[in-house]
Amino acid sequence: MEALSIVLVHELFRLEQTASAAARPLRGGLPVRQQKRLTEFIDEHLAEDISLVTLAGLVDLSLYHFARAFKQSFGVPPHRYHMDRRMDRAKNLLRRSSFSVTQIGNQIGFHEASSFTRAYRKFAGVTPSEYRRHRED
Repeated sequence: MEALSIVLVHELFRLEQTASAAARPLRGGLPVRQQKRLTEFIDEHLAEDISLVTLAGLVDLSLYHFARAFKQSFGVPPHRYHMDRRMDRAKNLLRRSSFSVTQIGNQIGFHEASSFTRAYRKFAGVTPSEYRRHRED
């Protein structure tokens, strides 16, 4: 009985330590100043393919540390963040401009309308034309 109570106390202590570690904020993300620099750079270069090397160089980190810190700071990997920003821009253009779907795709860096349509469907669940049509209804 005594041995069982010792094991139980030990396990309760271990669970408490694990729970308190999970409650602590994660460390190792990018400082706010670097986050701002990266988001501005990505927004200025939406239509371009931006390499991980370029982004890591902006904040003077190795590729591994940059990728980890970026995901920790933004919740997604750099490529995914860049693609999400592109699709947000496309959504705004579809809503507010009279540009064709092909022109919008070209503006955000897609050279083929089919590539843009496929990427937009993956992002929004509908094609750009369907999105525009439903916005007009």
